[in-house]
Amino acid sequence: MGLILLEAFLAGAVLVLIVWWTMFSGRKGGEIDHGDDAPGAPEDAKPSKRD
Repeated sequence: MGLILLEAFLAGAVLVLIVWWTMFSGRKGGEIDHGDDAPGAPEDAKPSKRD
């Protein structure tokens, strides 16, 4: 019984480590801001350029 609990604990620890790694291992300055003309952005999400 103890071996099953140890295995479950280790699997949970690995899961927490994977989630932590994917959340906090990004770029040091955050994501790069490409502005309004980022490729793949939907046209209706871009602000219109009317004067």
